[in-house]
Amino acid sequence: MAGAADGRGSKYAALHPTDGPELDAAAVSRRRPSASERRSKERFVYGCAIFASLNAILLGYDVGVMSGAIIYIQKDLHITEFQEEILVGCLSVISLLGSLSGGRTSDAIGRKWTMGLGAIIFQTGAAIMTFAPSFTVLMIGRLLAGVGIGFGAMISAVYIAEISPAAARGTLTSLPEICINLGILLGYVSNYAFSGLSEHISWRVMLGVGILPSVFIGVALFVIPESPRWLMMEKRVPEARAVLLQISESEAEVEERLAEIEEAANIMKSVNSEDKAVWRELLNPSPAVRRMLYAGCGIQLFQQITGIDATVYYSPTIFRDAGIKSDQELLAATVAVGFTKTIFILVAIFLIDKVGRKPLLYVSTIGMTVCLFALGTALTLRKHAEGLISPNLGIDMAIFAVCGNVAFFSIGMGPICWVLSSEIFPIRLRAQASALGQVGGRVGSGLVSMSFLSMARAISVGGMFFVFAAISTVSVVFVYFCVPETKGKTLEQIEIMFEGGKEWKGGGEVELEDTQHLIQGDKKAFSLG
Repeated sequence: MAGAADGRGSKYAALHPTDGPELDAAAVSRRRPSASERRSKERFVYGCAIFASLNAILLGYDVGVMSGAIIYIQKDLHITEFQEEILVGCLSVISLLGSLSGGRTSDAIGRKWTMGLGAIIFQTGAAIMTFAPSFTVLMIGRLLAGVGIGFGAMISAVYIAEISPAAARGTLTSLPEICINLGILLGYVSNYAFSGLSEHISWRVMLGVGILPSVFIGVALFVIPESPRWLMMEKRVPEARAVLLQISESEAEVEERLAEIEEAANIMKSVNSEDKAVWRELLNPSPAVRRMLYAGCGIQLFQQITGIDATVYYSPTIFRDAGIKSDQELLAATVAVGFTKTIFILVAIFLIDKVGRKPLLYVSTIGMTVCLFALGTALTLRKHAEGLISPNLGIDMAIFAVCGNVAFFSIGMGPICWVLSSEIFPIRLRAQASALGQVGGRVGSGLVSMSFLSMARAISVGGMFFVFAAISTVSVVFVYFCVPETKGKTLEQIEIMFEGGKEWKGGGEVELEDTQHLIQGDKKAFSLG
C-alpha cells in the first residue's frame, strides 16, 4: 500500500489528468491537504449526504400528513374504515415496486439520476392526490407517490454509503432517518396549521405541500457527484478517481479506496463474476450472503412489525382512545410526538459512530418494549378500569408512552436499519440486496397499517400494543444473535467479516457491557442535569 500512497504502485495514479475531468496540477501533486482543505472536503461530503437524504423527507411527510389528513378525507369523501386502511397502508406495499425496480435502475442510469426519477414520479402522484375528486383518483395518486418514494428512499442510503468514509459512514447514512423524522414533523405541523380550513380544502392543501421537497431534489442533482463505486462498476475509472479526490483526505486514501473498490467489484479481473445474475445469487445465496440477508432483511422487518407506522399513522386514533376529544387537540398531541421523534434522532446521529450500532440497538429495542407495554396498559386501564385512574392521567400516560416509543425507536431501530442495510452487502449485490431488504420492511409496514383498525376493533387498541410489545421482545433476541457490529469498518472489511461468520458470535457480552456503560452514562448526565 505504500506504493499506492505515493502514486508509484497504483495503476490509477498513472492516469493522465486528460483521461478524466481536468485537475489542477498543483492539486494532483499535493499529498496532504491543509486543515482548511480537509474541512472543505468534509463539508462537501456532508452536503452530498444531506442533498441525497431529501428523498426521505417525502416519505416522512407523507406518513405524518396522512395521519391528520385522513380525518378530513373521511368527512369530505365519506370513505369507509376499510378504505381508510387501504389508503393509509398501500403506500408501504406499493413502494416495494419502486424499491425493487430502483436497484436495477440505479445500476443502469446511476445512483443520483435514480433519485431524481423517484422525485418526478412522487410529484406526479402528489399532484393527482391534491386535486382528486374521488377515492379512486386519490388511490391512483397514492400509488404513484408510493412508487416514487420507493425509488428515492432505497437508493439514497446506498448512495450515501458509497461516498462516505468509514469513520463517518454511520452518521452520514443515518441522515435519511433524520429527514424522515423531519418530514413526519413537518407533516404533523402542516396538519395542525391547515386544520382550520374547510373539510374540502384542508386535506388537499396538506397533501399538496408535500410537492415542495421534491423541487429541492431536482436542484440537488446538479450539485452532487455520481457514486464513485457505481462509476467503477461502469469502468469509468478517471471519473471515479475525480470524485474520490473531492471527498478523500489525501491521494493515498484515493488510491487505497480505488484498489478496494476494484477488488470488491472484480471489474477488471473476472468476467464470470460480472455475468452472474445478481438475483440468482440472492435467491440461492452462499453462507456469507445468507448471513447478510438475515441481518439486512431481518432488521428491516422488525423495524416495522414492532408497530412504529401504526403509532405514527394512527396517533390521532390512539389519543382519541386515550380520551382526547377535539380534532385540533388530537393534531396538537401528534406535533409533540413529531418533535420527540426528531430530537432523539439527532441524539442517535452523535452516538452511532462513537458507541456503535449494536449497543444502540439494545437500548432501542428494550426501551421500545417497555413503552409499548406501558401504552397497552394505559389504554386498557382507561377502557376497562376507569375508576382506577383519572382521565387526565390516562391521557398523560398515553402521550408519554407514545413519545417514549418513538424516542427509543429514533435512537436505534430507526437510523441503524438504514445504516446496516446499506453497508453490509458487497458492491455487486448492494443495490438489489438493499432493495430486497426493504421488502420485509415494506410488507410488514403495509400489513400493520392496513390491518390496525380492524384488529383494534377485535382486540382493542390497547391489545394491539401488547402484541407489538411481544414482537419487540423478540427483536432484542434477533439483535443479539444476527446483527454484527460494523462501526469503523470499511464496506470491504464488512464483507470479509460476513464471510468469516464468527466475529460477532459470542461477542454479545462485550456489546451488552457497552450498552450498560451507555445507560450508566445517561443516568449520570441526567443526575447532573
